[in-house]
Amino acid sequence: MNATVAALTFPGPLQGAMAEGAMHIRDHEFQRLRDLIARLSGIELAGHKKGLLVGRLGRRLRELGIHDFEHYYALVNNPANSQERQVLLNLITTNETYFFREDRHLNWLQQKLLPQLATVNEIRLWSAACSSGEEAYSLAMIIDEARHGRGYQILGTDISERVLNVAQQGIYPLEAVAKIPRPYLQQYCLQGVREQVGNLRVVRRLREHTEFRKLNLNDRWPELGRFHVIFLRNVMIYFNQQTKRELVHKLAERLHPGGHLIVGLSETINGMHDGFSVVAPSIYRWQG
Repeated sequence: MNATVAALTFPGPLQGAMAEGAMHIRDHEFQRLRDLIARLSGIELAGHKKGLLVGRLGRRLRELGIHDFEHYYALVNNPANSQERQVLLNLITTNETYFFREDRHLNWLQQKLLPQLATVNEIRLWSAACSSGEEAYSLAMIIDEARHGRGYQILGTDISERVLNVAQQGIYPLEAVAKIPRPYLQQYCLQGVREQVGNLRVVRRLREHTEFRKLNLNDRWPELGRFHVIFLRNVMIYFNQQTKRELVHKLAERLHPGGHLIVGLSETINGMHDGFSVVAPSIYRWQG
């Protein structure tokens, strides 16, 4: 890393992914867990995802001393076991993300939208299903530079408490920085020393402008206010059509008139809400 990046020791190691286990799951056990996950999160596991489910949950069953998925289903299906339900969602949700992912959207934000919002006192962005925070901090770097450190707020939400803990710390392994443009790397990232060698942390200013909260997109939402841009990328591919339609309507209610919803490059909301117009592929403007 460039020598101009400041050195800093900071507490809290980056959390690693849980190791996968290998167990057997019967068809009816898979179907019951599949239905429960859909009910809790809206995520529809395809029929060929048995191996993924076993891989994500096998170690947890061994930790609990449970030897089959029948007994684990009985545990998490009990509403009284809300803590174990959260563990289930932490393990089953997909958290693939990285800094400056799908930079076509970020270039549009930087070059097209931010100049239009230059006179707005405070702009608000929502990184929905933010995972471990790389998307939210990528947005923060772009906006902080454009607005000279003032007049913006970013909300990052996710269903998984595990990844939110990483996001709140803002600590990442050095290999995670590959996609961060060098000027941003030098301005917004601190290199760890001593026990944090091999890690970096995003600077305090970005963390002060970025809030992370637990939120299940499939549940009733708390009051969030309105946003100028909502990023919900590569998430709705896991939902059925009815869940997608309901979610798009809820998102529309959280946008300022003229605000934008950005989905993954392989996703579309065409036909789900008449109030959106297409700005570019996967970028939609709310007519409000």
